[in-house]
Amino acid sequence: MDAELAAMAASGATTLVSLMVTDSWTHARALMGRFLARAGTDTTTITGLDDARARLLLTGTAADERATSGIAAEWQTRLCGLVETGVLTGEDLSALGASLRRLADAAAGRPATVHNTVSGGTHHGPIVQAGNVTGLAFPPDPSSFRE
Repeated sequence: MDAELAAMAASGATTLVSLMVTDSWTHARALMGRFLARAGTDTTTITGLDDARARLLLTGTAADERATSGIAAEWQTRLCGLVETGVLTGEDLSALGASLRRLADAAAGRPATVHNTVSGGTHHGPIVQAGNVTGLAFPPDPSSFRE
């Protein structure tokens, strides 16, 4: 395998692993599933993705360099193997890498997950759950509308 294809496989694998710990994982997994199905690989490859993600999440932190680099190397080897056996072409690998990078870029631009809890008492008004709220405009005091 030439150096350019190996570099594309490494980049794709690294991006794939980085997506495993984001909210975009469902989309990345679906993308890989469609891509691998078109390439004619079996379902054990998708199971391997799920196993890799579970191992990564079990490390306790997304920043565990050893776990991250090990899983990325594993997926680089898998992608290289698919190219070497002719299941994937260089163009396929390039398209996969571009799609994964778009997902990663979109994930980086998203706000963090917001979790709001409303409990206790009776609430006589709207409750708004949101990540970032800008341009608030509060109505005048409702008591000023008395007849």
